[in-house]
Amino acid sequence: MIKIGMVIGDRYEVLEKIGTGGMSDVYKAKDHKLNRLVAVKILKQEFSENENFVAKFRVEAQSTAGLMHPNIVNVYDVGDEDGINYIVMELVDGITLKKYIEKKVRLSVKEAVSIAIQVAMGLEAAHNNNIIHRDIKPQNIMISKDGKVKVTDFGIAKAATSNTITSNVMGSVHYTSPEQARGGYSDAKSDIYSLGITLFEMLTGRVPFNGDTTVAIAIKHIQEELPTPADFNEEIPISVEKIVLKCCQKSPDRRYQNAAELIQDLKKSLITPDKDFVSMVDPDEDGVTRVASDEEVRHVKSRDSRMPEPEQMRLKRDVVREYEQDDYDDYDREIRKYGRDYEDEEAEEEEDYYYREEHDRRRRGTMQEDGKIERITSSIAIVMAVIVALVVVLIVARGIGLFGTIDSGEASSGASNVKVSAEDSDKGKVPDVVGKTYAEAKSLLEDDRGYKVKKEADKDNVKPNNTVVSTSPGAGEKLDKGSTITVYVSNGSNYKGKADASTEASSIEGEIEVPDLVGLETDEAMAVLVEAGLELGTAKDVKNSDPKLIDKVCRQIPEAGKKVKEGTVVHIEVSTGPGEISYSFKESLPAPEGGKYPYNPGDKVHITITSSEGTVLREFDTTSFPYPVEIAGIKTPTGVVSYTYYVSVPAAEPDAGFVPERVDVQLRAQFTQETH
Repeated sequence: MIKIGMVIGDRYEVLEKIGTGGMSDVYKAKDHKLNRLVAVKILKQEFSENENFVAKFRVEAQSTAGLMHPNIVNVYDVGDEDGINYIVMELVDGITLKKYIEKKVRLSVKEAVSIAIQVAMGLEAAHNNNIIHRDIKPQNIMISKDGKVKVTDFGIAKAATSNTITSNVMGSVHYTSPEQARGGYSDAKSDIYSLGITLFEMLTGRVPFNGDTTVAIAIKHIQEELPTPADFNEEIPISVEKIVLKCCQKSPDRRYQNAAELIQDLKKSLITPDKDFVSMVDPDEDGVTRVASDEEVRHVKSRDSRMPEPEQMRLKRDVVREYEQDDYDDYDREIRKYGRDYEDEEAEEEEDYYYREEHDRRRRGTMQEDGKIERITSSIAIVMAVIVALVVVLIVARGIGLFGTIDSGEASSGASNVKVSAEDSDKGKVPDVVGKTYAEAKSLLEDDRGYKVKKEADKDNVKPNNTVVSTSPGAGEKLDKGSTITVYVSNGSNYKGKADASTEASSIEGEIEVPDLVGLETDEAMAVLVEAGLELGTAKDVKNSDPKLIDKVCRQIPEAGKKVKEGTVVHIEVSTGPGEISYSFKESLPAPEGGKYPYNPGDKVHITITSSEGTVLREFDTTSFPYPVEIAGIKTPTGVVSYTYYVSVPAAEPDAGFVPERVDVQLRAQFTQETH
């Protein structure tokens, strides 16, 4: 039984419960050894006595303990004590992407792409360590208060070398890949599919597939084409739309093959969103015979022996829910603040026994159909192979003169013309890239047309820096795919559009001008920085008197317009409003003047500094002037400095000598407003 105030592992003091899921509870705790706040995930008592569940619970920590990446929630410790099994994790001060989408309805394109880039970076780090998440969804993605995006809950992750994934650990059905829905092999491309669905939801505010049951939704993932996201949001540019569609292809071979490829296209979409650069795999290529890899062969051979017994798969509905990452509590502040506490995540339906039974029946039927199709396909393939062989023999025979020569006036059909047609199909016209930047030209020639590009310096350099001046071969000429095109690029040294162009070209090469972020919200600033090739650093909340900048960037470091290197971190300050205005008083007080009797230097003076509301700010005696005074946190803009001193004056009665006379002098004080 977990109680507030108890200490786990001799170091983690439980402070409060911040979330709950199907199998575990999450607590905010203080690590007394390192003096920091952490999140402690504790397996529920009803599962602690089940070795199977305990083993799965520990897999979460073992899977991610070695992953140290800014876009992954760090795991610090794992242990058990008196029947309490726990994992200690990084405490993220933020909100789940799911809750963020719900509050904003849908995200802007730049914001959605920026978030997807960070998620993909976290997945890339995991995949490089042979770890597949298998449950990517908005509920398992956190947006921290400073704008960082972090992937969490690797609760059903396994090492990529594991060859099977069974239905009782399949991810949430709205985001699951077709191969996971079938209960088959899943890899890094399964995570890319789920991220594509998540990006679809960020852009449209809805999931692509829905239904009354989890079975119906899973079948749609397998059978139905993904709806076009632009149908639900006309502002989605062609590049982003095609990125989503490529991520969510039914066949894993037609998706992005790794996270690095996806990141590259996402970044390119921020720079040229309306350019159609995403390379989609030809659907007709799906039918091409492919040699299975050694890993796939081993998987097929070992699958039957590794699959669990039906009784082991038929878990009760309340047990099937795997480690749902617990959302954070609802937030009273605006969504830009991202909140401070976890909130309970609403449990989503997971597949049940009936789904697995129907799935098994469908699989058996599909296997029978696949067998028939495979036999028919094999027969067709043999016939086609014979035809191709005959064509080759005819071509070779004619080439060596067995059938004589073909007169130029003969019919235009036949093998010789097939050969000419094939040659023409391998050739294309060189596109006109003159005037484009080298990066744009290289992308068009290599990615879109399949040419190789060789960069050469232009001898005249009269065009702007990094501008394509000419190509060899030139635009319009026919050239085989895979051939090399030489691109001549100006360095701007003789460009007359700018003064001292040669000096400028050499000095700014590789530098980026910091964009102006003041007036933008945090998510907008993050998107602008990513687009510019920079990174967002800390986002600090500060007081600012300008009411137009509330919840917006009011200051940035480095400032806008400064030249910096690519990848430079830019820190921002976000206004929380004017707050409580305060003033300060920093002066060197002069000797009192203007009194009934003049002040004699060296005499003691009592000084009182009072605010206009009557609060005594400082009271002291001094005999020397000028006297330095510094007071902060004053609540009013004005006040009074009062001097009191005594002088000796003749007594009223003759021969009575001298008596002390009090003199009071007041000066009005103007205080200075403090900046925060």
